[in-house]
Amino acid sequence: MASGNHSRITEFILLGLSADPHVQALLFVLFLMIYLLTLLGNLLIILVIHTDSNLHTPMYFFLSHLSFQDLFYSSVTVPKLLENLLSQRKAISVEGCLAQVFFVFATTGIEACLLSVMAYDRYAAICHPLLYGQVMSKQLCERLVWGSWVVAFLDALMNILLALNMDFCDVQTIHHYSCELPSLFPLSCSDVSTNSAMLLCSVLLHAIGTCLLIFFSYVRIVSTILSIGSTSGRSKAFSTCSSHLTAVSLFYGSAIFRYLMPTSGSPLELILSIQYSVITPLVNPLIYSWKNKEVKAALRRMTIKYLQCLSTEEI
Repeated sequence: MASGNHSRITEFILLGLSADPHVQALLFVLFLMIYLLTLLGNLLIILVIHTDSNLHTPMYFFLSHLSFQDLFYSSVTVPKLLENLLSQRKAISVEGCLAQVFFVFATTGIEACLLSVMAYDRYAAICHPLLYGQVMSKQLCERLVWGSWVVAFLDALMNILLALNMDFCDVQTIHHYSCELPSLFPLSCSDVSTNSAMLLCSVLLHAIGTCLLIFFSYVRIVSTILSIGSTSGRSKAFSTCSSHLTAVSLFYGSAIFRYLMPTSGSPLELILSIQYSVITPLVNPLIYSWKNKEVKAALRRMTIKYLQCLSTEEI
């Protein structure tokens, strides 16, 4: 049935961010630099966490998986964006578009789940410090990470299976730089009410479910921190949460609005998509290392070891 539905149109045209060749050249350089910095930053975070025994804690275990997810997330959309910025005909096959829809949806869900898991980790560390090692056991941490991936991929699979039944007829232009599920609905000449309802349920379940976990975790965290007598103690406790709160604000502030707002190809829609799919993976390593003394200390130790190895080889 799916192959019959897609036989009329074999490809879509992605209009991208600009039709001006000079602007496209500038955008190519900009997004190439962003992508390379994203790869470098997240790979560095993963390497530091896995090589430094001082960072073998649940918080950094989740952070390493968030960095891996950000690598995956950025690689779903940015390479195709770079290719289209250099090509005159910005086409993508229907199958390739649906594949990109699936992975964009899945990676967005994984990011949301991991951020909520990290909020629970901060709650356990601050509100139950004496039981933290027992509560956040290695087995539980691994199950939470795997659960995040499984839930997100199952959710994406349910949405993409419904999308396979859509008929794409005359209009084949997508007013976007990548394929996202809301952008396909206006292109369908079949009824998409079931698809829209499923997408709304998925977004609300992800948004409400993960946001509620984050919200209630931080309600308990703030209550516990305010009960700490010393100012230095409160400051230290708040500092352990500031990076996570910043990452949550950047991601949720754009992703939820993008998937709930009507598809129009407006500049705001493109900005929101760039925010959560391109900028967030870039800045997450900066957020978690800039004010994090443990990560910065680990980076220094790794740099010193690397320089010592170089000097030994030269001798």
